[in-house]
Amino acid sequence: MIVSDESLKHTESRLRQQFGLSLEEAKEYLKVSIERKIRRQFGKTIKEAEPHEIYYALSRTILDYSIESWYNTTRNYNEKQVKQVYYFSAEFLMGRYMGNNLMNLQIYEEIKEVLKDLNIDINIIEDSEPDPGLGNGGLGRLAACFLDSLATLKMPGHGYGIRYKYGMFQQKIENGYQMEYPDDWLKYGDPWSIKRLDRVYDIKFGGEVEVHKDEVGKEYYKRMNTETINAIAYDAPILGYGTETVNTLRLWEAKSPQGFDLQLFNDQKYLEASASAVKAEDLSRVLYPNDTERSGKELRLKQQYFFVSASLQDIVRKYKEKYGNVFSGFADKIAIQLNDTHPVVAIPELMRIFLDSEKISWVEAWEICQKVFSYTNHTVLAEALEKWDINIFSSLLPRVYQIIEEINRRFMTEISKKYPEDWAKQQRMSIIGNGEVRMAWLAIVGTHAINGVAAIHTEILKHQTLKDWYELYPEKFQNKTNGVTQRRWLLKANPELAGYITSLIGSEWVTDLSELKKLEKYIEDDNVLNKLLEIKHKKKQDLAEYIKENNNIEVNIDSIFDVQVKRLHEYKRQLLNVFHIMDLYNKIKENPLLEIVPRTFIFGAKAAPGYRRAKSIIKLINAVAEKVNNDPEINDKIKVIFIEDYKVSLAEKIIPAADVSEQISTAGKEASGTGNMKLMMNGAMTLGTLDGANIEIVEEAGEENNFIFGLKADEVERLNLYGKSNPLEEYHVVEGLKKVIDQLVDGTYYDNHRGLFKELHASLLNGVEGGKPDQYYVLKDFASYRATQTRLQNTYKDKRKWAQMMLMNIANSGKFSSDRTIKEYAKDIWNISSFE
Repeated sequence: MIVSDESLKHTESRLRQQFGLSLEEAKEYLKVSIERKIRRQFGKTIKEAEPHEIYYALSRTILDYSIESWYNTTRNYNEKQVKQVYYFSAEFLMGRYMGNNLMNLQIYEEIKEVLKDLNIDINIIEDSEPDPGLGNGGLGRLAACFLDSLATLKMPGHGYGIRYKYGMFQQKIENGYQMEYPDDWLKYGDPWSIKRLDRVYDIKFGGEVEVHKDEVGKEYYKRMNTETINAIAYDAPILGYGTETVNTLRLWEAKSPQGFDLQLFNDQKYLEASASAVKAEDLSRVLYPNDTERSGKELRLKQQYFFVSASLQDIVRKYKEKYGNVFSGFADKIAIQLNDTHPVVAIPELMRIFLDSEKISWVEAWEICQKVFSYTNHTVLAEALEKWDINIFSSLLPRVYQIIEEINRRFMTEISKKYPEDWAKQQRMSIIGNGEVRMAWLAIVGTHAINGVAAIHTEILKHQTLKDWYELYPEKFQNKTNGVTQRRWLLKANPELAGYITSLIGSEWVTDLSELKKLEKYIEDDNVLNKLLEIKHKKKQDLAEYIKENNNIEVNIDSIFDVQVKRLHEYKRQLLNVFHIMDLYNKIKENPLLEIVPRTFIFGAKAAPGYRRAKSIIKLINAVAEKVNNDPEINDKIKVIFIEDYKVSLAEKIIPAADVSEQISTAGKEASGTGNMKLMMNGAMTLGTLDGANIEIVEEAGEENNFIFGLKADEVERLNLYGKSNPLEEYHVVEGLKKVIDQLVDGTYYDNHRGLFKELHASLLNGVEGGKPDQYYVLKDFASYRATQTRLQNTYKDKRKWAQMMLMNIANSGKFSSDRTIKEYAKDIWNISSFE
């Protein structure tokens, strides 16, 4: 990482301010502090300590370094009584903290030197840090980027979520199959969190609702005979880059208030003695537990209510400490963003707190709620809009369900007046219908702003998925195209490229990504173009070494690194990618002299534990990899790599090395994507459909600098509406496609007689379980995809042209900074500003 003189001066200033010492004295102080913490925490000298122990001690030292700024930030927000935003999300995929925090504090190089003086390699220490899997993919990583941008922009914004003990899961590939194991990220402790036993709240489930009257005869509601679980706060600092702002991510852990039952234990009923504690802790044990059965659905709903109820109680408590019991100004001081439908139960829960605890009238409480809450929709798939069975909901949250019933009664009165003769529309728009609570409908009614996350996504929401709602509330709908933080995804993940960019245009791009536009003036500079290729080659070498160590496969550094890393879902069409590989393999087998540019196809993806077909696709990728990688006749023309347990730290290795960014979802299905932005920023060309943020990437960098193929969203919609697509036509007509599809069932690829590939075959040609054949148009888009892959390969042969395309993508990635996205949220939705 290249460090400018200006950065060093800033670092020295911060060190002097923090410790009252010179730069050299402060470094000595840090060294002593690390050694002391290792001695106190682990009873060892630094020479005896394991890497994870040094990591823990170093992290605690950095936390000490930041604690004053953290305290001052909180105090200043409170003293100035600024409006604050709270980001409610079931996922926060933060990635490793230490390196990112050192970078944001601008003391990375100093810490590196301190460790070097102690004969310690900082890279080994960084790699010893667990990568907390508190998110599944883009949703959780977006939340992390937003927190980074809020702090960097000096905006008062914080996160609320769940401190999952095991996170998502650790993925292992065994005989080609995905196997799930606990992701024990807390095994060695968590040096970045502070447990707050002064912030513990009771969360109540089940029981009955009784109506009581107060001293003046006014009715109020009370929950009786409930199951109570404690929510305990853990705070982690969110450090802004080059600022004194330190915001807070507060995550909740579930505990039983009774805990261990000593009497039962003494009665030798050992399992029963811990039963209530184990049941309570299940709420914060695993992200997205399998919900194929009723018990799993109940646990998911309990998780959602658990964290929003604790968060709202916390927010109301803090508000009352500052402003008393007068809630007329609540919406002027509080904004809450609901990240997808998972936290939408917060709307009726805040109503419950206002009505039952604070004794506010319905009309006033509802007006406050609508002003406070805003909702981000992350899907165009109607089937993905969350719904809850009434029986489950009403039994777990009886009082909250009563409030939803009243919200719906009042809303339906409004709707019946607006559409008096349209009974079908009234039924469609009812928050409660078909035996379910429709959480997206509740979100729309109970908020003042609804936003999509890419231009096309928002248009599809307005005119298709949420058409009725857009007609009713056009003023609520907005677009906020997603973004990613360049601090982690360029400055941290790719220090070689970041340093070179800084040498060309200065370092202002770190906090203003639009500065990258200045790189365009080097479009004809061969020295710059060659340097970009050199840096990419270096990152490919680094990734190749990781693949050799972890997959035991040698890959060709000069091959095209074709990367598809994202959640495994049918609409993301990893299947289309692997079909092209199968077809390419068939062609080479038919003609061993076929000349192609060598290709390395790299996949990284987790499938939800209960998603059978997604797991079948993982098995297919690995079956193809096994055959291709071990065929001597292929002569290393193609390699297929599945990198297991894809996570943030792996993304930081893979993304800088990518030549090609596979963004091949069925047009109109991907809300936005953020991986496409990270890859673009690091000089990978987008191979994709005109879907999600791909459209805006092409608008910024030019279609001539990317590779676009396939059906457009309006064409997909027409096919869906009029059913004019028959996959058997492509199957019989497209050269080579029939052979690829038949290889799913003719024994070419082996699935241990489990019928997985047979089911994939049937889903494409016939449809299964009532689904339409090839519903994501894999076969329909195959020919276009293959032709575009051929065009890409031919373009890659011209290295100068390829380098120019790289430069144009990097230079035009400025729009996709989460800083820009957050500024738009702050101005258009939250009404907050930077705090100086």
